[in-house]
Amino acid sequence: MKAITRRVIYFTRNASPELLASFEERDWEVEVIGSVRDVRRAVDDGSLAAGLVDLSSVFDAHDIAALEGCLAMPNVGWVAMTATPELDEAAVRRLVRDYCFDYVTLPAANARIVDTVGHACGMIALGEPVFVNTSMAEGEMIGNCDAMLALFRSIRKVATTDASVFVYGESGTGKELTAAAIHARSPRRSEPFVAINCGAIPPHLLQSELFGYERGAFTGASQRKIGRVEAAHGGTLFLDEIGDLPLESQASLLRFLQENTIDRLGGIDSIDVDVRIISATHVDMEAAINDGRFRADLYHRLCVLRIDEPPLRARGKDIELLALYTLDRYRKDASRRVYGFSPDAIAAMHQYDWPGNVRELINRVRRAIVMSEGRTIGADDLELSNYVEVVPVTLAQARETAERQAIELALLRHRGRLGDAARELGISRTTLYRLLISHGMREGEDSTVAES
Repeated sequence: MKAITRRVIYFTRNASPELLASFEERDWEVEVIGSVRDVRRAVDDGSLAAGLVDLSSVFDAHDIAALEGCLAMPNVGWVAMTATPELDEAAVRRLVRDYCFDYVTLPAANARIVDTVGHACGMIALGEPVFVNTSMAEGEMIGNCDAMLALFRSIRKVATTDASVFVYGESGTGKELTAAAIHARSPRRSEPFVAINCGAIPPHLLQSELFGYERGAFTGASQRKIGRVEAAHGGTLFLDEIGDLPLESQASLLRFLQENTIDRLGGIDSIDVDVRIISATHVDMEAAINDGRFRADLYHRLCVLRIDEPPLRARGKDIELLALYTLDRYRKDASRRVYGFSPDAIAAMHQYDWPGNVRELINRVRRAIVMSEGRTIGADDLELSNYVEVVPVTLAQARETAERQAIELALLRHRGRLGDAARELGISRTTLYRLLISHGMREGEDSTVAES
């Protein structure tokens, strides 16, 4: 039965007919590319492929710089063809080191080049691409856990009403994204969505920010200013960190909620305003009311419908999903090719409590993308090495792991040739084949061992 055709992107300005024939004999579909722009087009296809870049076809440093962006794409495993003098160039060495799985020094046998490309394609296929199910998303929020699915259902329910919504959650959980998602699904979606952080504005300026002022209302008021409430007319006003609102401003906000009118500072006439209020905080509102820091009547006006934002530590596998999504979004910030997260990084992310929630995770991953020096992001890169759980192993488990790793490395060094790998390991070919089957590294249906 004919093998499944595989795809290789071959960047060269002088393709070798003999090399092309060697690829075709191995059932490779070769796409010859002659310009960096065409390389980007072929890479952006998104499907897994092997890549062969002929560095003798690269004219100057500008070509090298343009190639780096193409070779950084995660779905292509690149192999470089280069002559020894070309490797003396620092830019070429960096390109090969940071973006290629392997390289071959010319002149080289066509069979060796094809084998090396096949190995690179196999290595890229070992990666597990992450597909974000957009049906399990709401606006810019992503999640598959039960808590997030419940949140998405709540957003869809409250969006159809005009009642005030109160969003409670820790800092960094995405309360503003929830408010924006409610607005986007509401009948007011074509009107403004205006957000104001009540904790970031000094108390003496908050009145004018919320309700605006007339010209001459105070020193420096040289012209009329429309406040945030009035700017949101017809749409949604999002009051973030409402728990930090000063008491003197709470009375004015309560009056507006009761009468749906505002008075600009220095103004005479009241102004009718039609807005839907969504507020949010991380403050324990019951404690704030009991301590006299927040008015109970205002809270009950704001909290007609309540939504609780789940903390990141309670979202299970969403932690890894969000980390991979962030890596994919900011991957181009890296100075080298970054493929994913190491097992210790994933384990540490699940052990960590994430006090800063999603905002902290995004910041840690973005920093790791820039600062990482390896091809995968480790726990050290995330500054979470203290959260890597050390799992005790038995002597038998340690021996089995070491044996498997030694076999894998030997096979990689010898391009999968069993005879050469067995000689390096100091065992017979039959013993190596038996070990491959026992470790689940090869199916055991063949009763004989073929010569390589």
